[in-house]
Amino acid sequence: MVTRRAVLTAALAWTVPGSAGPRLPSEARGLWESGVTFAYGARSLAVGHHAPATLLRDLAARADAAGRTVSAVLRRPVRPVVVVPASTGEAAALAGTGSLEGLAALASRGRVIVVPGAFARLTPVGRDVVLAHELTHVAAGTHGRPVWLREGFADYVGYLGSGLEVGVAAAELAEEVGSGRTSARLPADGDFTPGAPRLAQVYQESWLACRLIAGRYGERALVDLYDRAAGRDLAEALRPLGLSVPTLTGLWREYVRDELTAGGHG
Repeated sequence: MVTRRAVLTAALAWTVPGSAGPRLPSEARGLWESGVTFAYGARSLAVGHHAPATLLRDLAARADAAGRTVSAVLRRPVRPVVVVPASTGEAAALAGTGSLEGLAALASRGRVIVVPGAFARLTPVGRDVVLAHELTHVAAGTHGRPVWLREGFADYVGYLGSGLEVGVAAAELAEEVGSGRTSARLPADGDFTPGAPRLAQVYQESWLACRLIAGRYGERALVDLYDRAAGRDLAEALRPLGLSVPTLTGLWREYVRDELTAGGHG
């Protein structure tokens, strides 16, 4: 139920120039000494550094929607916190990384950090997909899984309800498949190196692998696989589904061809 408080808080955005003004949310403390701005959604919080109130309200609303999607898949409550630094350099410093090349947002320390310039260039649908993807990382964790599973699972959740056709969301991979090229194996961790020539394609391959599992065995089975895979060998995690890695690979290769060639589901 949408309460009056939810309606009101979704419409409020605050600026905290220093120590004065509205009480700073605990999640925002220690980020910056001044210029902190924030907005509440129904269950989310967007925090920025000199960020416009309109941007924060929009992000809070989008984070609410992403949170509902992630919560429905994981079957547990999610409270999104989105941080909007003033620059890419600030985003990298908060995330503790040297480069954010190719990223519009990333999950770090229980929150989603937006990379301002790259995020602003996304379409509205793209922003929703990215927020849900990164929020999935925050809520479901990433440790101990193969990279293809953690990125494919996050994309699976991110694309839910987006309305994007498979051939559009996986356009680069569709071009390869249309030329008769299909990968012989699931993506390896090293395939996800920033700047890799097939980086877009390996993300798309990973997404389609998770989409295959959810479509064939059910979404709950995909979530259970994701949970089992933490710190375990993939072959062991697949066993309850009656799958081996070679069997999954064969099913996935066929699925990719079917989905991305003329006459596929789209």
